[in-house]
Amino acid sequence: MISILGGGAFGTALAVALSGSQKVTLWSRRLPVGGQSPRLPGVTIPAEVRCTDNLDSALSETVILALPTQVLGGFVGAHGASLDGRTLVNTAKGIDLESGESPSGLIARACPDARIATLTGPSFAVDIARGQPTALTLACADEDIEDLQHALSTPVLRLYRSDDLRGAELGGALKNVVAIAAGIAIGAGLGESARAALITRGFAEMTRFATRHGARPETLAGLSGLGDLVLTATSTLSRNYRYGHALGAGKAFDAAITVEGAKTAQAVSRIAAARGIAMPIADAVAELAQGRASVAESILELLRRPLKEE
Repeated sequence: MISILGGGAFGTALAVALSGSQKVTLWSRRLPVGGQSPRLPGVTIPAEVRCTDNLDSALSETVILALPTQVLGGFVGAHGASLDGRTLVNTAKGIDLESGESPSGLIARACPDARIATLTGPSFAVDIARGQPTALTLACADEDIEDLQHALSTPVLRLYRSDDLRGAELGGALKNVVAIAAGIAIGAGLGESARAALITRGFAEMTRFATRHGARPETLAGLSGLGDLVLTATSTLSRNYRYGHALGAGKAFDAAITVEGAKTAQAVSRIAAARGIAMPIADAVAELAQGRASVAESILELLRRPLKEE
């Protein structure tokens, strides 16, 4: 049995995808009506998926935490006693703004005896829910996760395992920041060439930051880093890309939509400054997200940087 906590788009999509091979319970504070998810329009939740708003009755030995990064710490802190000792699979892609912790760090602090993994990589919820072929990374510091890999895989949802939990998490978090920058470039009318430059230099920043924090470079070059970046920085289905596009165009963005990259940029900028890691693109996104700079000022600041070797 698989428990999924969080009835947002991604949690719902996983419930739909896994229901064909597993008994799935989907916990949400807001229950779907008539099998229709309010966060994933047009997708019907199969009758085989048990939906509940009772957390205690929802829990099984394997729990997928499909919650935003900025919510995750408070949630596991409040329910750590119930969650500890289980296999906990995080799907959040971010860094906690208040503590600077990764999702696995937040979980480990509240659930020290849990087996912690992260499920990440290039994926849109709607693709997963519709049964479109998708490949993801399942990362866990415990190398023996083949059981979990098989439990969460389907004929069209292919999971590759990794023991580089730090690298997989940071790839997923940092790519959101670069996706915002890519959206800004197009929204501001800078053109496709500028977007390509930001994606490429942004990936260099991702690798620099992650390897300084113990990640392996090859992890960043895989699905959880480069793969997710390619998808998120080039598609209007990406919330981070759309948010950046709105910033670049000087338009308002729906505050109800979760944009992981905005808070992550602020956390990354602060951490990088403390550790002496050059992150000019992340710094620019952080300033823009907080309204501390204009798009024109940020672009000029990046263009004025000293010329150097690639």
